[in-house]
Amino acid sequence: MSLAAHLEDIGRPLVAEQRAHPTVAGIAAGDLPEPVFRSWLEQDYLFLLDYVRVFSRLAWQAPAAHLGDLVDLAHATFHDELALHRSLAAEFGADLDGATKGEPCANYTAFLLDSAANYGEGLAALYPCMWGYSTLGAQLAVDPPAEPRYRRWVDTYADPGFAALTRRCAEMLDESGADPARAELLFREGMRHELAFWDVPVA
Repeated sequence: MSLAAHLEDIGRPLVAEQRAHPTVAGIAAGDLPEPVFRSWLEQDYLFLLDYVRVFSRLAWQAPAAHLGDLVDLAHATFHDELALHRSLAAEFGADLDGATKGEPCANYTAFLLDSAANYGEGLAALYPCMWGYSTLGAQLAVDPPAEPRYRRWVDTYADPGFAALTRRCAEMLDESGADPARAELLFREGMRHELAFWDVPVA
């Protein structure tokens, strides 16, 4: 079994915990209160800005065979995911430019940026976000919310293009030479941050 496949086996019950979280359940049902999603948008916008920096830090260390993929990941995050957030922010009245990081966001981004000091460890640390959102997106797309704004969010992470980026991230992790025990530790910690991130601060 590859390293990424092993981590996915570990992660499936942890994704199920996220799926049961009230924020995710509310998106799935299409009835999440708007202030909660507005806050999540603001926090995730700030998270994604640092996520681009994580990819950039990894690209500096990457073998030539991975460099273009990391550039693609950074580009997709900056242009596609952040564009979705800006579009939804206008509809939910989110203040992306005036937002400040809550504790879950600050802790998670610090963890990712620190982990990215080592190439293989950085890939293991970020894999919970790529794989977790792709998995959640696929699950929620089976019975998508009727509310069109939440449907757009689901469609973004259920998109085959996002799934392809996730698969490439798994291949790079398998090829990185990361220590399996260390990778598992970082993956589990990343999954804990993923769950905590759904506890969005709401004023």
